[in-house]
Amino acid sequence: MADPDGALASPSLRTERASRAPATPLAGEFGTILLAAQAGARWANTRIWNEYAPAVAAFLRARGSREPDDLTSEVFLTVFDRLSTFSGDEGDFRAFVFTIAYRRLTDELRRRGRRGESEEWHDELDDRRAPSAEQEAIARIGDAAARRLLDGLSPDQRDVMVLRVVADLTLEQAAAVLGKRTGAVKALQRRALETLRRRLANGRIPRGTFDDGGE
Repeated sequence: MADPDGALASPSLRTERASRAPATPLAGEFGTILLAAQAGARWANTRIWNEYAPAVAAFLRARGSREPDDLTSEVFLTVFDRLSTFSGDEGDFRAFVFTIAYRRLTDELRRRGRRGESEEWHDELDDRRAPSAEQEAIARIGDAAARRLLDGLSPDQRDVMVLRVVADLTLEQAAAVLGKRTGAVKALQRRALETLRRRLANGRIPRGTFDDGGE
């Protein structure tokens, strides 16, 4: 691969390692980092891994993957293999990454279903990623309780909520990942929130948490 650590490698990033704390959000750096990663710069691949892998692992864990860390590695092998085919902004890239993650998860769940295994939630949370406002809102009722509440939703509703809460995707991005219309995802989210609110004996999920177009 071209320029693994050459002219494209930022001096301040050459010694960066995947074992470090997660990188700060890519924000305005995304275009530069993407071009470097597409050219084969290892520091850029590390930045992408550090930024997105914790959220992908948390998403896979929340949706019942038995081996979320191994599956995350498989997801990013595919992501890096397909980097040359990607074009778009950071939001498009996040949707691109989670589309691959969702498809890999679907494959795993189907394999387990053929073997007669049931889908289950795991109690562990990935602590490598700072919580978003949505995560903090749900965390107020307790992590285990939140997962029990989400586990009681329909599979489609659960997919939407986990993509919105854990993956921090917009409605449009979640729709792209799930292959559904944005309006359908919005309706699933609304029904899921209504169900969650009914099940909360004490407290509530703030209405502003998922305000997209008045929902």
